[in-house]
Amino acid sequence: MKQIVWLMLALSAAVARAGEPSDKKMNTTNTTELATFGGGCFWCMEAVFERLDGVESVTSGYAGGKKDKPTYQEVCSGNTGHAEVIQIAFDPKRVSYDKLLEIFWEAHDPTTMNRQGRDVGTQYRSVIFYHSEAQKVAAEKSKETAQWRFPAPIVTEIMPLTKFYKAEDYHQDYFRNHPNAPYCAVVISPKLEKLKPKLAKP
Repeated sequence: MKQIVWLMLALSAAVARAGEPSDKKMNTTNTTELATFGGGCFWCMEAVFERLDGVESVTSGYAGGKKDKPTYQEVCSGNTGHAEVIQIAFDPKRVSYDKLLEIFWEAHDPTTMNRQGRDVGTQYRSVIFYHSEAQKVAAEKSKETAQWRFPAPIVTEIMPLTKFYKAEDYHQDYFRNHPNAPYCAVVISPKLEKLKPKLAKP
């Protein structure tokens, strides 16, 4: 019984923390910058960028919508306008924003509107949320350069980040914590293997 009560309390706390807006400078230092990308399920994108040298941390969350403090269930409904995204804290002396963009284009299909594989809905759209004018310029240039690799037009949105909401705790480090879960084994692991030559972390 005690274990059941503890679990209920833990879940209640997680729900209470879910959707809290995150300061744009969260998890940063004087030498750390932020990048925010959406490219389908955030479990997948998180697992990819966590393995890139120079990345200090990756946080799964929601951005781009109008609903304050959204929950996962609300975002999945497709009615909030939010996309599943990751926010990357990185050291620009070790990895450039341009390098992050390069991995971004490789890590998902930017030509499918509101869809990545079997994940369908506006919450899975391809989007780059820029934190500065310099990031906006870099993203637009990178998008133009990446187009030659795809037979269909890139539909990735490029827009300013207004608010980032951290996702529920159970979404953080999902692949690391559940490597044998069906989605992780079938979708994420093959992608990581494919991108391994471009990722410096083991």
